[in-house]
Amino acid sequence: MPKRSSSKRTLRDEIALATLRQVIRQTENEKRRKKNPAAVALGRLGGLKGGKARAVALSAKRRREIAQKAARKRWHGKA
Repeated sequence: MPKRSSSKRTLRDEIALATLRQVIRQTENEKRRKKNPAAVALGRLGGLKGGKARAVALSAKRRREIAQKAARKRWHGKA
């Protein structure tokens, strides 16, 4: 079998290089995107309040029902 010259590129090589360039471009674009600090702070503020406020609003019976349903899903799969 004749040895192939390393300087010749095949169509497969060109496709692989194009794909690689595209992936690199996408990761560079993702690095450039920054989140708005004000929006992050606002979302975090609501998130910190949410669970506690919900727990206060729910009755003990309803909290127990929710916990039991979660446990069933966790241990018995999708049913």
